[in-house]
Amino acid sequence: MNHPRELSATQALIDLPPQPISLDVLREKYLKGEERSADDLFDRLARALASVEAPEQRAQWEARFRRNLAAGAIGAGRIMSAAGSGIQATLINCFVQPVGDCIQGMDEAGFPGIYEALREAAETMRRGGGVGYDFSRIRPKGARVKGTASTASGPCSYINVFDQSCATVESAGARRGAQMGVLRIDHPDVLEFITAKRSPGRWNNFNVSVAVSDAFIDAVQHDREWELVHPAHPGAEHIAAGAKQRADGQWVYQRPRARTLWDAIMRSAYDFAEPGILFLDQIQRDNNLRALETICATNPCGEQPLPPYGCCDLGPVILPRFVHHPFNHGGAAAFDFAAFADSVALQVRALDNVLELTHWPLPQQHRESQAKRRIGVGFTGLGDTLVLLGLRYDSAAGREMARRIAETMRDAAYRASVELAREKGAFPLFDAASYLEAGTFASRLPPELQASIRAHGIRNSHLLSIAPTGTVSLAFADNASNGIEPAFSWTYLRKKREADGSRSQYEVQDHAWRLYRALGHDVGNLPDYFVSALEMSAQDHIAMMEAVQPYVDTAISKTVNVAADYPYADFKDLYLQAWRAGLKGLATYRPNSILGAVLETMPEAAAPAASSAAPASSGNGSAPDPMRSVIESRPKGALDAVAEKIEYWTHEGHKRVYLIVSFLPLPRPDGPGHVERAIEFFMPVGQYGESQQWITASMRLLSLAARGGFLERALSDMRKVAWDRGPVRHGHKVKEDGTQVPLWHDSEVAAIAYAIQNILALRAQRALSADQLSLGLPEPESAPTAAPAAVLGPGLMAGKKCPECGAHAMIRRDGCDYCTACGHVGVCG
Repeated sequence: MNHPRELSATQALIDLPPQPISLDVLREKYLKGEERSADDLFDRLARALASVEAPEQRAQWEARFRRNLAAGAIGAGRIMSAAGSGIQATLINCFVQPVGDCIQGMDEAGFPGIYEALREAAETMRRGGGVGYDFSRIRPKGARVKGTASTASGPCSYINVFDQSCATVESAGARRGAQMGVLRIDHPDVLEFITAKRSPGRWNNFNVSVAVSDAFIDAVQHDREWELVHPAHPGAEHIAAGAKQRADGQWVYQRPRARTLWDAIMRSAYDFAEPGILFLDQIQRDNNLRALETICATNPCGEQPLPPYGCCDLGPVILPRFVHHPFNHGGAAAFDFAAFADSVALQVRALDNVLELTHWPLPQQHRESQAKRRIGVGFTGLGDTLVLLGLRYDSAAGREMARRIAETMRDAAYRASVELAREKGAFPLFDAASYLEAGTFASRLPPELQASIRAHGIRNSHLLSIAPTGTVSLAFADNASNGIEPAFSWTYLRKKREADGSRSQYEVQDHAWRLYRALGHDVGNLPDYFVSALEMSAQDHIAMMEAVQPYVDTAISKTVNVAADYPYADFKDLYLQAWRAGLKGLATYRPNSILGAVLETMPEAAAPAASSAAPASSGNGSAPDPMRSVIESRPKGALDAVAEKIEYWTHEGHKRVYLIVSFLPLPRPDGPGHVERAIEFFMPVGQYGESQQWITASMRLLSLAARGGFLERALSDMRKVAWDRGPVRHGHKVKEDGTQVPLWHDSEVAAIAYAIQNILALRAQRALSADQLSLGLPEPESAPTAAPAAVLGPGLMAGKKCPECGAHAMIRRDGCDYCTACGHVGVCG
């Protein structure tokens, strides 16, 4: 057989030592057992990939895979973490799982019932895979359920169940599984689906997307009515409201105007960053197997439209490794297309071997993969590559270079798969006529490649995917830009929580920025081709996707970030631009007042600000601090106390609790007057509901902490308690313009701790006012009801709470949760 030539040396001229972020992520997520370096991991992975080759060829393939890994052809996170480790976890990052219109068993079309689908999803996530679902088969709310003489509760109610299951099942590799929920735009419950995530805490473990058709877009543009339909027979209420059956058997439940639905999607995306949009017709038109399958959903990050039980077998190639003479250092900067093509060719074989090597959570997934052998060669570091070549990401020249890279990848991958088919056989369902039928992706291949496919077949039905590369870029690519994205920032401080509970921080540097500085350039005066994600227009982000998508047979995971003040009318047009550009979907993120109110950093100390680490002494040799000395027992007799009603809102609705806090007056150690020290907390009788018994226990523990002198620390720890039932609303803060916005907490425990901090702060303020007035001093300014939220600095964006640094700056970027404060990368698909 013909083997690709060995890779040429394309490393940068300066050998950069690894930066701490790369070593941290490598150790935390990828090294196993006795492994101490990426080289050890590459040895493990190459050996595993070669293990499925013929015994007499394993040594040579192990050496070739090992060289390709070092050259930059890596696997997705599951592959890098688990391959060859002995862990019974899947090497596949994501799947799409079917959900039918029945409770158990199989529905009339052969789709698994809701609870059977839930079981399959739980097993998949337990083994480490994320899951996407199309919930459109589930009958709408109010539809007739003949077998039980009842009415259906609708898909959104069952998505709640899947969401809670995901929160409960621990994925292999110690992370929660990512999920994607999809509903068709013609489903009668689509409006509830569109607006569901406006409720804080709902579907926290889901990304959601609406699947729209060309016919719907046409109806939007011409302001026509749009029929919401389903095969299920409507209930009496829908019939009374005018539901009718069409000639094709579908029941028309409602006929809203298409623009009404479109505006609902746009407004939710503008305010809440979801739902995304999938362009179903374009996905199906481009599908090489459109004659055999119908695709209705994607994996959680959107780069892989997949049929039921389809999988993501992904592996990016690190593009900056193929740049010669970066920044024209030692010669003219150039991209080594030949070496890149060779690396892609070998990557095809490696990913094809993964399909034999992996553990499959479900037999249906195994059968689907064997019948079609989908893989997804991709790339990462495109933004940094363009910087190394001196090209702006948002320029025509930058897009042309990206197009050439994508075209090279396409042709190399398809050519290698044909060669692999000659050696090992084509995928079992291959049919040349339908595969190359006009309009499929494969029909746009160069004529000589199409001729080779007709003559020899092809090993893999689909070969290309541009996926998020969050942690693998950090661990193996020196923090090169993520996937197709431009760099988000050139440097940032990473705040890290250490094992002993302490925190450390260090600077994280973008690979291109780091190399530019190492070559002796002034990073304080960067050339204009150092353009970051937030410095370019939304249209330029879409233009890059438009340049690359024609050469990718699946899709591209990319989030278009726009500014908070981006006009709504322009925002709506982005999605139509994406449809006109032939993209397969679009996701956006806009920081805004609603997200900010829900997600901004909350004050860490509304109570008197004393260090929890302070000793009982005042620290200057004077009398002991009365707020920290140990009180062995509660003093006898009555104490001054306050009773407060605390009201808050959870996913279950409005709640209230009454608490009593008792204070002990103590002489002020540094002069006249007194201080009041809280020493007792309790919940009065008469409100001992089963769900509130934990409050009684918490108040007893707080009383012990108060008498022990570490009340502030105890309250601070309570503020960090989180649960999996969504945020809790309590209190508010006042913005600069005088408007009030609600504060949200991670649990009931955290909300009550915050309320107690405010009780103590207000009590201390009143005591200070009384003391100062008795001494003839002016009364101090009144304390605010809530301290202002911390201001996010330059380059930071409001988002959900980061589990690493605690900042509420976690956004969606390229399909991943990404903290703009500390750089932590969370859940990806």
